[in-house]
Amino acid sequence: MIDLSFELKALGALVALALAGNFLRTKIRSRSRLPLPPGPPGHWLFGNALPRTNQSQHFAEWINTYGPIISLRVGPKVMIIIGRHQESVDIMEKEGGLLADRPRAVAAGEILSSGLRMILAPAGEQFRRLRKAAHTHLQAKAAESYAPIQMDAARDLIIDVLDNPKEHQAAANRYAASVILRVMYGKSTPTAIDAPEIIIIHKMLKRFQALMRPGALLIERFPILKYVPGYTSELEAWRKEECQLFHTQLDRVSKEIGAGDAGPSFSRYLLENQASHKLSDAEMAYLAGSLFGAGADTTAVAIMVVIMASACFPKAQAKVQEELDTVIGRDRAPTFDDDGSLPQVEAFMLECLRWRPVTTLGFAHRALTDIVYKGICIPQGAIVFGNHWAISRDPSVYPNPDNFEPERWLNSEGKVREDLKFPSFGFGRRICPGRHIANRSIFINAVLLLWAFKISEDPEKPVDQAGFVDGVIAHPKPFSVRFEPRFGDEASLRSVMAKYGEGL
Repeated sequence: MIDLSFELKALGALVALALAGNFLRTKIRSRSRLPLPPGPPGHWLFGNALPRTNQSQHFAEWINTYGPIISLRVGPKVMIIIGRHQESVDIMEKEGGLLADRPRAVAAGEILSSGLRMILAPAGEQFRRLRKAAHTHLQAKAAESYAPIQMDAARDLIIDVLDNPKEHQAAANRYAASVILRVMYGKSTPTAIDAPEIIIIHKMLKRFQALMRPGALLIERFPILKYVPGYTSELEAWRKEECQLFHTQLDRVSKEIGAGDAGPSFSRYLLENQASHKLSDAEMAYLAGSLFGAGADTTAVAIMVVIMASACFPKAQAKVQEELDTVIGRDRAPTFDDDGSLPQVEAFMLECLRWRPVTTLGFAHRALTDIVYKGICIPQGAIVFGNHWAISRDPSVYPNPDNFEPERWLNSEGKVREDLKFPSFGFGRRICPGRHIANRSIFINAVLLLWAFKISEDPEKPVDQAGFVDGVIAHPKPFSVRFEPRFGDEASLRSVMAKYGEGL
């Protein structure tokens, strides 16, 4: 039973925060003299009630009603949702420096991550150090060096599908985990989907993503709750488990370096350049660990969407396979060397990422100062989201947005358009540092899957195109498809795959 005095204290704190919020809003209006973006009406005291489910879609509906930029009041805070392409470019890209900050994340950032997760780090010296270290090892040129790792894992995915087509989603998870383990920690042994570190990391990701949903926990509105005895005990237990995993992986690489048998990896790079990057042991452990988790999750989801779209849109799949048969033929399997000569494949990938964005709402930014745009003000301190789902449905940029149309990405000459983009990996200075590796993973899996198989729906179990888990990362729910080898028989495909990547 909750003590009555505690209830009275909580009520007093609530009233004080509400009054402070009213004072803050008054200051905002008097300072800028410009209105906030329009938005749905909210309660005079508590503000707007955030949707409990499918937030990005609900926000998209409000954007259709109130305009391309909307504002909400969440307790004492102002939340801005940007839901159209041009506005996201003008504000989140061109003014990216003013949105390089993150809002305070009490549960996921301060308690779960001890302030060490780069994705949640506020703008400042620590973020710059972490970002520089990540960029150096994950930039576009460095990403090319991982081609053998990605090709080996993509070959294994094809074999996994041949062995057990019903478990194609598990095969995608295995691919992503295998590659990111090699990149982050140099682990060269085959990665089973039921390996202990994979089970733990997926459990941790599920927790982290639950904490990151706007409005998920009362502690985000009322941070004083973190000081209530016992209130955060579960979060603290999760932190210990996560911290132990990240430090164990980094310590293993450190021991391998000492023994002289460490392969190339991001962790090895961090350990050997710790002084120049001015990183603590804890910062290195969390930088590698959090990138490992994020990369393992988002890449797998993107591969699953490629498989789903292939089955659901056979005409689009056929166009890609016609190009593959013309450019690649059937005597060899496609490789990274073919990137640039397969515009239909690239257009198919781009449309997959737009049609079903991996992150539907995106991650929150925080305005470092007032941002004035077309007669409205995004006030300093506002929480700002670039709503990927709403942007992907912008009819002025993506006509018939609910349709799957890869041709929208091609110009009249059949080349990929340079003037059309989609923010699959975020915005500005907060864009995903692992995007180059992720894009190459999506390419090599898409091109190999569509070269190897005709993918179709199971007539007895039609694919639910809206069957995605409601969360920060839009994981496809289990779905059934059929894989038919395009080269006569399974043995021929296995023979080609046995030699795939030789000489790299």
